[in-house]
Amino acid sequence: MKTDLEIARSATLRPMLDIANDIGLTEADIEMFGGHKAKVTFQATERILSDSRLKRGKLVVVTAITPTKAGEGKTTFSIGIAQALWKLGVKSVAALREPSLGPVFGMKGGGTGGGFAQLVPMEDINLHFTGDIHAVTSSNNLLAALLDNHVFYGNVLKLDARTINYRRVIDMNDRALRDIVQGLGGKANGFPRQSGFQITAASEVMAILCLADSIADLKTRLGNIVVGQDDHGQPVRAAQLDAVGSMAVLLKDALRPNLVQTLEGTPAFVHGGPFGNIAHGCSSVLATRLALRLGEVVTTECGFGADLGFEKFCDIVAAPRMDELKPDAAVIVCTVRALKMHGGVAYENLGQANVEAVRKGLANLDRHAQIVSFTGIPFVVAINRFTTDTEEELRAILDHCRAKNWLVAVGDVWGAGGEGGRAIADMLMDRLKAPSPFQPFYGNPSTAMEKLYSLAKNVYGAADIELGPEARRQLKWLNTHGFGELPVCVAKTQYSLTDDPTAIGAPTGFKMHIRNFQLSAGAGFLVALMGDIMTMPGLPKSPAAAHMDLEADGSIKGLA
Repeated sequence: MKTDLEIARSATLRPMLDIANDIGLTEADIEMFGGHKAKVTFQATERILSDSRLKRGKLVVVTAITPTKAGEGKTTFSIGIAQALWKLGVKSVAALREPSLGPVFGMKGGGTGGGFAQLVPMEDINLHFTGDIHAVTSSNNLLAALLDNHVFYGNVLKLDARTINYRRVIDMNDRALRDIVQGLGGKANGFPRQSGFQITAASEVMAILCLADSIADLKTRLGNIVVGQDDHGQPVRAAQLDAVGSMAVLLKDALRPNLVQTLEGTPAFVHGGPFGNIAHGCSSVLATRLALRLGEVVTTECGFGADLGFEKFCDIVAAPRMDELKPDAAVIVCTVRALKMHGGVAYENLGQANVEAVRKGLANLDRHAQIVSFTGIPFVVAINRFTTDTEEELRAILDHCRAKNWLVAVGDVWGAGGEGGRAIADMLMDRLKAPSPFQPFYGNPSTAMEKLYSLAKNVYGAADIELGPEARRQLKWLNTHGFGELPVCVAKTQYSLTDDPTAIGAPTGFKMHIRNFQLSAGAGFLVALMGDIMTMPGLPKSPAAAHMDLEADGSIKGLA
């Protein structure tokens, strides 16, 4: 059996101009980044988004059950469904997130799909791509440098160093950088203070890049970043440090959506950071809006399960832009293997048939279907087939879903590409005939705590929320200074509906423990950190990086 990398290398890629032409873009509308990557120009984006003659396509949001080590395949299915729709004669476009180097070299590996449902060029996209994440890193760290420089040269803004909460970032899993002391070595090196790093995809600058819909909006949001408080407790913003112009300059190209293709030559926009557990984890607003104007059906993936990326897409991305980004249908991806793990089977025993464990694990699928159903979005359940699945195990899922009158189908887009997703694509087209009565999970205006209690009830199944001392103090300050009604971006483990990663299945009646709030005023939300979640991941004991190499001919080995 070929690896993902071998399959990607054996593909014959179509010329990028042909991909662009398929969705109405001309040679003048794109700028090439190498042979098979392109960025859409600002002029083309503005023209397309302002053209009232272009009818908005249908938006399909791909989510999944609670993740496990066994994998679910949201990215693979997002790509495979787009390929399947194209085979049905539908002008489909995928709008997906960019991979982070952290997971690529950590536990997960690459983020471009798998098998015959991949984005290409796979190696380029998984590594440096068009430099967007590096630009976010540089822009973020420029603000951090300007902040420390301001304090070094007199601190005219009277920043209280104890309140500086703005962190540097790096696009790599590195637990040693979570908490650091900076400025050691004498007066010439600045002032000592405790700080730390986040992974780039979790930074506020990445969220701003993903949510901004123009250069003007980008600059406004950058200026609103709160870096700390002055000696009277008032917020100090990036605009007061004269940082906006230079930060925007570094993000100039990164703001432009990237156009690539799937293995079958289906157009795909890949733009914006991942990490739906610690960030909002969705494709950029600009790329998704552009895809909806250029395609008939757009598939977009939200990070991790419906309790994380899907909820955040609904409340942070779609709710403020109902006319353009309201989802029309959803796909909930599940696997026999993951359901067996939620049914109590150990990872090393997943190859053994266990229908009862599948049935027990279906409680987790039910909960995610309940989450999606709350929004009113019609959905299809997609069973991502593995070679170890038995017909009895698959039948248990099919019978369960059909008994609930859910549309459900088995798909093998990994092994058969678009052809393996035809049944799901057919069901989606049926679902898309009727309008979606979409509603987000909470309304506005409402306080941060009201929003959190809505999520606890309608998403997690929690009985109560417990605020730690630091979270209570921060919430008081946020309410005092006008930030208490912002949307809430929950940062928690992806492995459970609770904040305890060992609580599998569909637990109820538990408490959600919020230890901290982080203000992302430029992005326009509050981050609520639950349990032990970290915004800087660490590498596993045997990272993917340990199995990669560069051959003498320049080819890469071990990238998966």
